[in-house]
Amino acid sequence: MVADAVVYHPAVAHYLRFVATTVGRDKLLRTLQYFSRFYAWYLYRTNRPKTDIAPFEAIKKQFGLTRKILRIGKFIEHFKAAAVAYDNKGPIDPILRYLAVGRQLGYAGYLSLDTITVIDAIGVKKLSSAKRLQESAYRSWLAGLTFSAIAGVYSLWKLQQREKLVDRKEGEGVVELKKIEKERAAARIQLFSDLCDITAPLAGANIVPLDDGIVGLAGTVSSLLGVWSAWKKTA
Repeated sequence: MVADAVVYHPAVAHYLRFVATTVGRDKLLRTLQYFSRFYAWYLYRTNRPKTDIAPFEAIKKQFGLTRKILRIGKFIEHFKAAAVAYDNKGPIDPILRYLAVGRQLGYAGYLSLDTITVIDAIGVKKLSSAKRLQESAYRSWLAGLTFSAIAGVYSLWKLQQREKLVDRKEGEGVVELKKIEKERAAARIQLFSDLCDITAPLAGANIVPLDDGIVGLAGTVSSLLGVWSAWKKTA
């Protein structure tokens, strides 16, 4: 029967696994949040009436607040990740290790400060320092993304050096080349995502005057990459 075919279809099971993850739900909310930010800007620039813009402004605001609440306490995860990266004495490039520590500390600082501003954002208590704390949070996020982007560029350079040493005539060399290409593709996607995300803290901390169109579109692209990555992991 048609109903059974739909209910028991593998795609439905995959979707349920995807939305059961915190990352999957967050990436979906983030995509809608940033797309609404972009689309509200687009409607405003095309002189649409406020009644057309209001729903997307509401989605941007409410989904942003929802994600802020869901991030409460997540800074602990990044502090732990920083400690694990620092203590990692395995066969890892020391430059990548320290860049990983910097990235995780940047994210931890961002989420710690962001958590404090939740009190103000949900209206429990207005903080006179809320704006300053949020700007500092954006600067911490920017630092984390910068470390991540540098790590991406460095990883791509290292992969290029590895590729030069591979003997393409041997079977093991062919396998190694495929492995390098897979790692290169992942590094490129991550770097592109970081460069898209970096627009948000640059604008939020008032470092670069980027409008909601650029930030919203860049955030939508990086969010869709995050959805795709989370989708693959739950396959």
